[in-house]
Amino acid sequence: MNNRDPSRVAPKKAVCVGECMVELARRTDGRFSLAVGGDTFNTAVYLARAGIATAYITALGDDPYSQAILDQAAAENIDTSAVPRLPGRVPGLYLIETDGAGERSFYYWRDTSPARELFSETVPQMVQQAFNSAGFIYFSGITLWLYERDGMGPLLQALAEARLHGARIAFDSNYRTRLWGSDKEGARNAFAYAIALADIALPSLADERALWGDLSPEDVLRRYQGAGVAEIVVKDGAGGAYILESGKMRHIPVPDEVTAVDTTAAGDSFNAAYLAARWKGASRGEAVLLGHRVSAVVVSYPGAIVPGEATAPLLDDLRERVSPW
Repeated sequence: MNNRDPSRVAPKKAVCVGECMVELARRTDGRFSLAVGGDTFNTAVYLARAGIATAYITALGDDPYSQAILDQAAAENIDTSAVPRLPGRVPGLYLIETDGAGERSFYYWRDTSPARELFSETVPQMVQQAFNSAGFIYFSGITLWLYERDGMGPLLQALAEARLHGARIAFDSNYRTRLWGSDKEGARNAFAYAIALADIALPSLADERALWGDLSPEDVLRRYQGAGVAEIVVKDGAGGAYILESGKMRHIPVPDEVTAVDTTAAGDSFNAAYLAARWKGASRGEAVLLGHRVSAVVVSYPGAIVPGEATAPLLDDLRERVSPW
């Protein structure tokens, strides 16, 4: 049972763990643009833009595309000093097709991605050190899938050790049927272990319905609360978000109607804004509103990582705040 108080003091560093891939996105003229992205990497970018000292944990190859990922991280002030590089390997690839409403479909080539071997059998010492010095560690259901073959146990053990050193654990279920296939039971078991470690949970209602069959936001809130998670936000896209305050569900709607160009990284950017705002002392309600606003900007652009000047008006203010964490 997880009953820890998420207000305790912790070192001021965020660590995101997962996979960053090469991104091909089809443009309106039918051609593809080249970028990099991945759910937890996208969150790391927007955390860093909010002035949070952020590190990214993954594994890469020694090829030019892996170097491009490291260069992108450096340009966003993300620390990658704990990222091992495996000789002769190349990063995963994903392709995005976007429909007229901005909804996207993903196609992946990632089975041999070096990121999938990061926690195989043992945890690299530099990774555990990064975990143990973190203020919080953020990961997702996609992170779990990466290591479901032989690295999930070491990953979860590493997270548990980091908690003993004072790190909060933040988790977004980010369930993808395309990745887990028909094995819902395997996904549920993996997610249950992750939820048991989490101090902060940021699930999406659609994902929870798909995996657990939850009928309402309150179902999701109560299930996570019953697992001992202290702080929960249930995201429902244009339907807003839901939190628990004084034991009661509170709905926080999206403040403005948004016409989405591309919904890639909508949840990733929301999570970053929420966590950054909480890091800097905002209330849960204030943090949700910032998450809505940052997400609205991100979905107004194509691709997962939008220009820095687009998010600066919303995130720069956090840089000036002193963190109580």
